[in-house]
Parts: sequence; structure tokens; C-alpha cells
Amino acid sequence: MRLWSVHPKYLDTRGLTAVWREGLLAQQVLRGKTRGYTQHPQLNRFKAQSDPLASIATYLAAVAEEAAARGFEFDTTKIDPRRSEDPIPVTEGQMLYELGHLRRKLAYRDRGRFEEMARVRLPDPHPLFQVIPGDIEPWETRKDD
Repeated sequence: MRLWSVHPKYLDTRGLTAVWREGLLAQQVLRGKTRGYTQHPQLNRFKAQSDPLASIATYLAAVAEEAAARGFEFDTTKIDPRRSEDPIPVTEGQMLYELGHLRRKLAYRDRGRFEEMARVRLPDPHPLFQVIPGDIEPWETRKDD
């Protein structure tokens, strides 16, 4: 599971559809509707929020908005109606780690987007997140996923 901290505008089509599916899975986990993934480290930052479902719904809404801007139709009725106004902090180190991770994926999946990403020094965060100083987040597994 990869719930990107970087803005979904950086993701290729494959990445955008994957984060949509994985975000929906995360929503089901947070609802208590699955047996698997309940301890997945990517969920820790959502679980730490006062309303985890509102946070993941806000996350998914931004992914769906990016998809719509590209002409895709994700079924937004699957998103919980709640929304969060509270940004989730994410460290600059995490953003840089994810930038490198995404570049490695794009190098073989989408050369055009990979070349565009070469100019990005610090990516914009997903609208739910606010960048703060710091190293890679403790929940990051630091392996390909």
C-alpha cells in the first residue's frame, strides 16, 4: 500500500489509479471492514487524526479531483462524505524520499513524466498534508512497494 504524500498531479496514470484503489482499501480498513492491512504503517498518520475516516475521505477526494482533471471518472460515491479541515504534517525528508521513489517508478513506466520530474526539487504535497522540517517518517518502510 502506498498512500503518497506528494501531490497526485505528479503520478502517472498507473500510479493515480493505484493510489485510488489503495485509498479505498485504506478507507475500508479504517471502517473496520477488512481483516488485512489493519496494521499497515501507511495508515498510522490517518489513525492518529481525530477523525481518521474524514482524513482518508479528504485524501481520496483530492485524488478523484486530479483524476477528473485528466478526464478519468472515479466513482466518488465510494468516498465517505466526511471531510477534514485539519492538515496532516509530513516531513520534508518524507517528501524527498517519495520523490525519489516515484522517479524510480517513472523511469521505467513513463519516461515523459520522469523527465518532467527531473526539474522538481521539493514536490508539492497532497492537499491534505502540510510539509514540516524533518527526516523520513518513522512509518516509512524504505523498500519498494
